This record gives sequence, C-alpha cells and structure tokens, in this order.
Amino acid sequence: MVAEAKKREIKEAHKRKRIMKERFKQEENIASAMVIWINEILPNWEVMRSTRRVRELWWQGLPPSVRGKVWSLAVGNELNITPELYEIFLSRAKERWKSFSETSSENDTEGVSVADREASLELIKLDISRTFPSLYIFQKGGPYHDVLHSILGAYTCYRPDVGYVQGMSFIAAVLILNLEEADAFIAFANLLNKPCQLAFFRVDHSMMLKYFATFEVFFEENLSKLFLHFKSYSLTPDIYLIDWIFTLYSKSLPLDLACRVWDVFCRDGEEFLFRTGLGILRLYEDILLQMDFIHIAQFLTKLPEDITSEKLFSCIAAIQMQNSTKKWTQVFASVMKDIKEGEKNSSPALKS
Repeated sequence: MVAEAKKREIKEAHKRKRIMKERFKQEENIASAMVIWINEILPNWEVMRSTRRVRELWWQGLPPSVRGKVWSLAVGNELNITPELYEIFLSRAKERWKSFSETSSENDTEGVSVADREASLELIKLDISRTFPSLYIFQKGGPYHDVLHSILGAYTCYRPDVGYVQGMSFIAAVLILNLEEADAFIAFANLLNKPCQLAFFRVDHSMMLKYFATFEVFFEENLSKLFLHFKSYSLTPDIYLIDWIFTLYSKSLPLDLACRVWDVFCRDGEEFLFRTGLGILRLYEDILLQMDFIHIAQFLTKLPEDITSEKLFSCIAAIQMQNSTKKWTQVFASVMKDIKEGEKNSSPALKS
C-alpha cells in the first residue's frame, strides 16, 4: 500500500510539473505574440490583417492585452457610432427608466411600443442577474453591473426595432471585459448589426431556417454518421444552435475558451460560429452516438465544463467548410435561391 501511495504521489508530481511547464510555455507564447501584435500588426492593420502570418497567429488566440483592440478593428464601425452618440442614447434610456418607475403600469405610458416595453428596466435587470453569475461582477453591487445595465439600456433606445432580447447581456458582458464602456457599446451595436446576429435577435424565422439548412449541409458532409443519428430522432439544429448563436458561445463554453472562439469569429465572420458548432459535435461524437433525443438535447444544452481549448480547436480545424467545391457563402446563397424558388412553386421551404 505504501509503495502504491508513493507511486501515485510521484505520478501526481510529474503531472503538476508538466502542467506548470505547459502553462509557462503558454505564457511565453502570449508574451511574444503580444509584442508582435503591438509593434508590428496593429500599427499596420489594414496591410497586415489578411496576411497568412497574421491569420495563423490570430488562430492561436489573441493576447488578452490586445484582444479588445483587435475585436474593435475586426468588427468595424459601419454604423459610425461615436462615444457622444452613446451618451445621447444612454440619457434617453435613463429618462425612460425614470418614467417607467414613476408609472404604475407600462401600459399607462402613452406611445410605448412593444420594443419599448421589452426595454424595461425590470427585464434587463433580470437578465443581468443571470449573466456570468459565478464571476459576481455583473450582479447588483458588482463592479460592472452599472456599465452592463447602461450599454443594454442605450442599445434598446438606439435600436427599438430590435429591442432587448435575452442573451444580449452575455455578448455585452464579454465586450465590457475587454473594452472601455463607449468602445464596448460601439462594438456591441455593430456586432448585432451583422446579418446572422440580426436574423437571430429579430427572431426572423425565415432567415434562421436558411442558416440551419446551410449548417446541415456541412453537418452531413463532415459528420455523416452523427447527422443520420440526429435525423433518426428528428433532432433539428435549432434545439442546440439557437442558444450557442444567441450568446456567441459565451454562455455555453468556459469564458476563456469562448473568447478564443470570438477571436476567430472576428477574423472569419459568421461561418466560424457554425464551424465551432460542428467542432463541438465532432468532439463529442462518440458520446452523442450513444444517446437518445432527450439526452442529446440535455448534453448540448449544458456542455461538459472540462472542455479544453486544445481539444476543441483541434476538432474545429478538422471541420471542412466546403461542400463539393462550394464554400459557406456559396452554399448559403444556394439555400436562399432554392427556398425562393420553392416559395414561388408553393412548395414547402424546408424539409424537416
């Protein structure tokens, strides 16, 4: 028994030493990458962003110190939002909250639309309390509570056509952790203005179905066995993809891993969100093949907490985003065309 205990102790010591060595190496890599990003890439962003060297470095994950800056540059500011504009909409949000608290019912306020009601203080408050609860930084009394509240409130005034939708708080929270308040709002509004995010947050069922149909083309191409297994249970992508896409994986994956997914999403666009989904399915393919509908749905709704960056990104890298000779954008365009033609002929848009 003593000999066995000694063996275990030696084994554990070797494991700890290996982990420390790996961590030290990782920290060294981050430090050297940070120097390259700060001194070489960021000062020459437009010229270097699409080069092979930068894309490869980007894939490895952005150093935390430059992450926010790179995200902002990659997302862009097509909406031309300024910090001053943010302050204007934040003031409107504060006025609205004040008027809501002074009226006994939202319906008593003249001219309040559905989107305005969705933007109510209570709804945002409730969602904030459920945003990264284990971090204790966004909840009431936490250092980032008011900032998150402000950004979400300002956005609902800026985009009343979208309003506040559950899941937005996670996206805003991740941005707040990496950017200053006004910059976080600018990135948030521009990110949610991308076609995929707009389709999901507006709950545009027609567009969402097109995204799901495109996803299934690549699902069948990459993981045919699992694809057929899901089909046998009539398990459709909306069951697991909606939550993943709504929060850009920030609720489903450990925060550091979610940030790495965001890194490449900012590089590759919406395609990478669906590629990540396929990477997760590939990672757990053997487990999922043994499960029935209920257990698959439960498993994908709450992924294992021990999921690692190395394993997931290895699986994502193995996913080929090409169907025959068509890439994601071409397949998506084909799906759009097929559905339009189907609608003309009064046939079902999509087969379930």
